[in-house]
Amino acid sequence: MKPLEGITILEFSTMITAALASMMLAEQGARVIKVEPTDAGDPMRYIGARKGDISSLFAGCNRGKESIKVDLKSEAGQAVIHEMIPHVDVVIHNFRPGTMETLNLDFKTLEQLNSRLIYMAISGFGTEGPLRRAPAYDPIIQAQCGMAATQGSDESPTFIRSLLCDKITGYTACQAVTSALFARERTGNGQIIDLSMLDSGLFFMFPDGFQNHALLDEDTIPGGLLIDILYDLTLTKDGGVTVAAANQEMQGRMLNAIGLLHLLQDERFNSMKKLVENLHIFRDLVAEKCMEYTSDELLALLREVEVPCAKCLTRDEVLAQEQLSANDSVSIVDHPHLGTLRIVRAPPRFGGKRLTPSRPTPAHGEHTDSVLSSFGVPADRIEALKSEEVIG
Repeated sequence: MKPLEGITILEFSTMITAALASMMLAEQGARVIKVEPTDAGDPMRYIGARKGDISSLFAGCNRGKESIKVDLKSEAGQAVIHEMIPHVDVVIHNFRPGTMETLNLDFKTLEQLNSRLIYMAISGFGTEGPLRRAPAYDPIIQAQCGMAATQGSDESPTFIRSLLCDKITGYTACQAVTSALFARERTGNGQIIDLSMLDSGLFFMFPDGFQNHALLDEDTIPGGLLIDILYDLTLTKDGGVTVAAANQEMQGRMLNAIGLLHLLQDERFNSMKKLVENLHIFRDLVAEKCMEYTSDELLALLREVEVPCAKCLTRDEVLAQEQLSANDSVSIVDHPHLGTLRIVRAPPRFGGKRLTPSRPTPAHGEHTDSVLSSFGVPADRIEALKSEEVIG
């Protein structure tokens, strides 16, 4: 039995945040019904490599779900959702503040129909303040939560070329929903959860990215950032590797392995504090020595003394590495619409077992009839709603 079996979720979303969160909940056993517009559906369906109305991006964020088409702008479409709500455990959406009110799908309206409802409302910037209605996409949040400045510098910010803030928000939403479900087991009551991408990004970045912005007293001693110590590319004869000798004991093992142990007797490096203060000089000396080895030779020396190190793999090399096979991390599946599809399996193992998707990524509106039937909507009414273009 999967952990969330018996939980039903209605998802109203476009793009990544809410979709990723509910996909993870689906992997853990929840029934997730994705409510999409009757025209084109979630625009993520058409971004990147695709077959028909399912892109690889959409597939990665929406497997395990059922898809229904409902015109939420119509009173009849809203009525359909209202009829479903008493049988639903969680609503999750990522529309701007105020949007769900215009659709009569806000928490105050829906809680009158189901006092046990968990309502996860994701926004870009929160429900108050000057930016509450501002549009938000991942690079906007990277810029405003300090991620770009941390990745580069205050003077030369650099974006992380991944939808990191979108995904961080999705993970945060997923965790918050399960916490609210646990609280409901104790109290019997549902609740609304407001979550902003900006808050999620800042919370994620703060411990290491803002080390010198946390202690505010005048007698605080500033120090080097952990990220400046750990993240560095070490060049070799034929490429480069990353080495993370993060404490003095590891530094000693690394230096001994490559014949530079004498540096620890140098007045500039004979304590971790001094080493950090003279880090650039230290790195220059180590870098010069590492150029005497090939990448494989250097990795062999460092792994023998258990210093964390790795090649920076290409995406093809990532998928080919033996560790992923040992972990059973990646699967090749046959998808009814996409054909042969590579997926990465959900990371947690419950009871030592990998979770598998309950169903493939859905086509747009693939399950409208079956879902509404399962909620007790008669077949003749389903046909009538279709003829009125309320559903599809």
